[in-house]
Amino acid sequence: MRGWWREISGLVLPVACGGCGRPRVELCEECRAALHGGVPRRVRPDPEPVGLPVVHAAAAYENAVRAVLLAHKERGELRLAGALGKALAGAVRAGAGPAGADGPLLLVPVPSARRAVAARGHDPTRRIALAAAGELRRGGIPAQVAAVLRQRRAVADQAGLGAGQRQANLAGALEVLAGGERLLAAGRVVLVDDLLTTGASLAEAARAVAAACGHAGAVGSGQAAVVAVSPSAFEINRNCQ
Repeated sequence: MRGWWREISGLVLPVACGGCGRPRVELCEECRAALHGGVPRRVRPDPEPVGLPVVHAAAAYENAVRAVLLAHKERGELRLAGALGKALAGAVRAGAGPAGADGPLLLVPVPSARRAVAARGHDPTRRIALAAAGELRRGGIPAQVAAVLRQRRAVADQAGLGAGQRQANLAGALEVLAGGERLLAAGRVVLVDDLLTTGASLAEAARAVAAACGHAGAVGSGQAAVVAVSPSAFEINRNCQ
């Protein structure tokens, strides 16, 4: 019901820019440029966790980009999923390259904890992934969302944890749903998330996919994409392509 009400209220109530709050506009030109105007880059956190795939990010997690992600994720501004999905699609294209004959791109979202989804009333990463897949298809790239990952055990809240603590917290926490390995074999897997901080979540997701598919190459060339990454990692990797 919460998600339904948010969808309806977004149609009938006045809107404000999700990035800066400017009235009567969903996303102003300046904030849209911050989200979509840059060139997606390959990024690496420091320290880099073992098993982290090659990650491309659309933007730095600061200012308008941070505000838009938080508005969508924590305040349920679901109308922003399209703009965030467009940014994610750009990061996916940067890492995956041109479409080939090896099947569609399979966007595999990193799952949120069930309690977090229940508290928010929606799954933000999956919603953004669906928008990104639609954006890719409109651009001529076959793509679909394969939400085959789930948490196999409870994990602690990641807020306030350091890189090593996050890796320990998530170690072995994810698994592929029964039968999901057959779906993953039908295309090129790209792991997706809204935000990269330490890289622990994506590294664990890559481990779970590889384990389900039975070999280290199960994630294709080891690709992942995110909407945003910490500003320091984004700038350090400005020339790392």
